[in-house]
Amino acid sequence: MNQLHRRDFIRTSLFCGIAASTLPDAFAGKTKVVIEANTRVALVAGTNRSEMVFNALQPFAKEIAQAAGNRRIVVKPNMVEKDIQLCATHRDTIEGILEFFKSINKLDNIVIAESIAFGKATDCYECYGYIPLSEKYKVKLLDLDEHPYQRIYVMDEADFIPKPIRISSLLADRNTFVMSAARMKTHNTVGATLSLKNIVFGSPLKDPGYMYHGIANSTSGKRILHGNGYRAINYNIYALAQHVRPDLAFVDGYEGMEGNGPTQGTPVDHRICVAGLDWMSVERVSLALMGIDPANIGYLTYCSGAGMGQFDLSKIEILGEPLANHIRTYKLPTSFERQMQWKTPIEKQ
Repeated sequence: MNQLHRRDFIRTSLFCGIAASTLPDAFAGKTKVVIEANTRVALVAGTNRSEMVFNALQPFAKEIAQAAGNRRIVVKPNMVEKDIQLCATHRDTIEGILEFFKSINKLDNIVIAESIAFGKATDCYECYGYIPLSEKYKVKLLDLDEHPYQRIYVMDEADFIPKPIRISSLLADRNTFVMSAARMKTHNTVGATLSLKNIVFGSPLKDPGYMYHGIANSTSGKRILHGNGYRAINYNIYALAQHVRPDLAFVDGYEGMEGNGPTQGTPVDHRICVAGLDWMSVERVSLALMGIDPANIGYLTYCSGAGMGQFDLSKIEILGEPLANHIRTYKLPTSFERQMQWKTPIEKQ
């Protein structure tokens, strides 16, 4: 971690050790990070969202079919809350994904699963037009809050006391093939939210009836995962990435979001999408397309340093469109300068 004071590093490492020692047996043998040799990334541009999705996944058809095998396939959309279409994965994106899996004879193994920030995922499925898709393709729509979980501990910047959260057993099971279907967005606490953060923040579950401002005795692992600070949230995303991460990454930039994402930003008419089997490579290409310096995104810097994938743009083969033809400079969130606290040590007490 950049310039992290030795004592702070020891305290942070202690957290990591406590978390590792308290992981359930179900995690045994499933936390090893495997770097994919294939760092090819597809970059597709166009005017039809569903066709773009299909075309971005098609170059990897054989590899996806082999990697998925007979495992259950979980398509994880990005739905923060209902009634804000720009914050959510578009139904046409999901249709393109389902058409692709149909083309490789994997449709029978698919579920669409989400745990949103506020309320029920089922409300989002209805709001954003997913229910007709589930009927057309005969796939189940799951609210992860209503399904089994496993308990882990995360860091809190305020007191350095480990905090327990419940995360989805379905997403944590490495026998599940997890696809992230994310929007391309800037973010008000970590700079950018792409394929990894979509999975990591979809995994913590919340109590029934949870609302951000205070129903008594109601909690959300998503709030706890924020860790009361820019340092903690970046570290916690990195730590959880060792347990929940995409096997297949897709980022929809047909209409991106800039400014104060993930819900209060403004649209970017970008008309591109990015896909690949190495989620780190997909994140790196996506950041380049958004004009964001990757050195300013803390959790991805940590993941790169831990060898979770390819983050060197010069070593990533881009299929399809030339990258330089589609770079836009996304407006950063107003909190971006404060977010850079992750680069500095915590002040001595």
